[in-house]
Amino acid sequence: MKLAIFDFDSTLMDGETIDFLAKELGVKKEVSHITTKAMAGELDFFESLQTRVKLLKGLDYKKVIEICSNLPIMNGAKDTIKELKKMDYKIVCFSGGFTTATVPMCKKIGIDTQFANILHTKNDILTGCVGGYMMFNSSKGDMIQKLQNILKISSMDTLVVGDGANDVSMFKYASKKVAFCANDILKDKANIIIEKKDLRLILEKV
Repeated sequence: MKLAIFDFDSTLMDGETIDFLAKELGVKKEVSHITTKAMAGELDFFESLQTRVKLLKGLDYKKVIEICSNLPIMNGAKDTIKELKKMDYKIVCFSGGFTTATVPMCKKIGIDTQFANILHTKNDILTGCVGGYMMFNSSKGDMIQKLQNILKISSMDTLVVGDGANDVSMFKYASKKVAFCANDILKDKANIIIEKKDLRLILEKV
């Protein structure tokens, strides 16, 4: 058995979930600016996440579900997951984003399980608060170690794929480190760099 960990936003999904949600409230420009700086490692991830989610306060949860159920799948995602499974990989999604997006997408493309954050609601309206598994810069690194211990899988049999600063922490626990259309901060830690939006290119490297 092997382990493959994929980031979600701008990796399995073509775009940033929070930008799609922010657009509904007319705050996409402000949110996107913060996201860009956070993914480049210029802002603390925890603080940036809280700041961005606060800007979503007041959004109807039904609209959140509708938007998250129709996010664009990254080119080649389904084929890549299918082929990796043939190679005995267990495939997991780690997302600093939200379960409203990761759960339906992972079901569509065949991901085994996912770990993400949860948008807090009250009376079916977003409160601007968030909690969950992937709140900090170190979260993905902490979680990958737990999975490796549970599944008895070594770093030599682990593949990780991501694009931003909050993916750095998991790169040290994998022999195959893929920077996918990534920020420079992640490219510096990678041994596989893909610049084209096609996840199938990973299959040439594993």
